[in-house]
Amino acid sequence: MNSFLSQLRSAAVSTAVLAAVTCGAYPLIVTGISRTVFTDKADGSLIKDSSGKVVGSSLIGQTFTGEKYFHPRPSAAGANGYDGASSSGTNLGPTSQKLADQVKERVAAYRITNGLAADQEVPADAVTASGSGLDPHISPANAALQASRVAKARNLPEEEVRSVIDDNTDKPDLGIFGEPRVNVLKLNLALDSLGGTPAAGGAN
Repeated sequence: MNSFLSQLRSAAVSTAVLAAVTCGAYPLIVTGISRTVFTDKADGSLIKDSSGKVVGSSLIGQTFTGEKYFHPRPSAAGANGYDGASSSGTNLGPTSQKLADQVKERVAAYRITNGLAADQEVPADAVTASGSGLDPHISPANAALQASRVAKARNLPEEEVRSVIDDNTDKPDLGIFGEPRVNVLKLNLALDSLGGTPAAGGAN
């Protein structure tokens, strides 16, 4: 009996110590380090406008539909897209007729919206949703094809708009991982800083 009680005490003490370390000390230490060393990322990589108001996160896309804004890639996350609580892709495979029809319709709409020729090649990210449905980036090629429309809507020289695209193009991580990409929210905010309606909250 004494041996059983001794083992029970040892087990209880071990459980309490492990709980204190793994559920208390460790999370506090990790949180403290992250808040100190990676403050921006620990806070959610939030983006603020020129007035200091939080307008989104650099990690989650938003819907932009107005002519003066660059448009993000399609999203299947939630009814209106980019719903962080409904992150998902379309789950449609490459042989899906529904997916083929969607892409065909999106290609046609993209060409019309951006005043492109009927045979203009359209980047894949302009007409297909990402796996998460939350991708905040578009490809530089996608941004370049939208530049003329945005410049015209804002009454800006197209060269100036393309320069803003270049300034907001992220290079591959460490120079080799991933592809160049453009954060749509940051790009639209940069354009708003030149004058126009604020981009807060996915303005359309």
